[in-house]
Amino acid sequence: MDPNWRTCFILFFLWSLPGIAVGQLNQRLIKKTNPQRVLIPDQKKIQPFDVQEYLYNLQRGTDSLIFTGKVDLKKRLSIVNEDTLSIVWVPTNQLVRVSEQVLIDSIWVTAYEYFSSWDSKKIDIYDFDPKGFSDTVSIRLYDPPNGSLWSMPLKDSRLSSPFGLRRFRWHHGVDLRLTTGDDVYAAFDGIVRMASYDRYGYGHFVLIRHRNGLETIYGHLSKLRVTVGTEVRAGDVIGLGGSTGRSTGPHLHFEVRYKGLSINPEEMYDFTAHTLRQSVFLVSSSSFEHVLKMNEAVVHRVRNGENLSVIARRYGVSVSHITRMNNISSSTVLRVGMGLKIR
Repeated sequence: MDPNWRTCFILFFLWSLPGIAVGQLNQRLIKKTNPQRVLIPDQKKIQPFDVQEYLYNLQRGTDSLIFTGKVDLKKRLSIVNEDTLSIVWVPTNQLVRVSEQVLIDSIWVTAYEYFSSWDSKKIDIYDFDPKGFSDTVSIRLYDPPNGSLWSMPLKDSRLSSPFGLRRFRWHHGVDLRLTTGDDVYAAFDGIVRMASYDRYGYGHFVLIRHRNGLETIYGHLSKLRVTVGTEVRAGDVIGLGGSTGRSTGPHLHFEVRYKGLSINPEEMYDFTAHTLRQSVFLVSSSSFEHVLKMNEAVVHRVRNGENLSVIARRYGVSVSHITRMNNISSSTVLRVGMGLKIR
């Protein structure tokens, strides 16, 4: 056989063998005396990147790691311990990033998946209906032997306005006197879920999710000292007191919430004695009686001389709220005796 044909035949035969890469074949045949022709990684032809295939393979690999051995990622790694009586501190040392992702065992997962429910833009994210709540949940507030402590939200927490009904609106927390610039402290250990600004309400505020299942809100701050994802211990300074948002003077608006619904802080704190009332707090259906009451329909009967602005001020709502509830416009003529839904 002609030597040239023999060489071509061998090349074709080797080329057709499975498992032999082009780069491997070329490196065998190219003489070392001609380094310009040696194929290096940077000179390889770049193949199109298939995003969908990459995400699919990543998801499969992540799922296999998460579910191997029936590992419950949420129960095993969540900062909010599902057992409200067990609050042993295990720091994650991982902050929630701006993109709201956390790194768990070298796997990037969304914070929503990590925390079961996580949102840094909305306060009530739990969709919890107290009507069907008939249990009593025991929540441990502090446990010194295990390093879990507590703190008053202010160094001098003097009550100026209680939890309860204000005209026709519910005041979901308590107001505590302060001087602008006073330090505001985290009540319990936890992680910051919200650090934001509410122009028509809380002003600058911080919401902390605690590992015992509670959340606390600190409103009308003049300055924030924490960001979303910051891990805090009880007594850490989270902001400075002020009068931002809907406020008539410097004070701290302090709330305690369970599954998004407010609880009277005075059932937990004795603001006169500057202490907690007990180490274990019981959450029951009676804790949310005010929520059920406020959810009851309120209808206003229009009286002579009233307009939408007068009615809105009386109930502490906006005119747009009344028009939206009743499917009317701001120019609708009100008749005496006409019923308007307020809520």
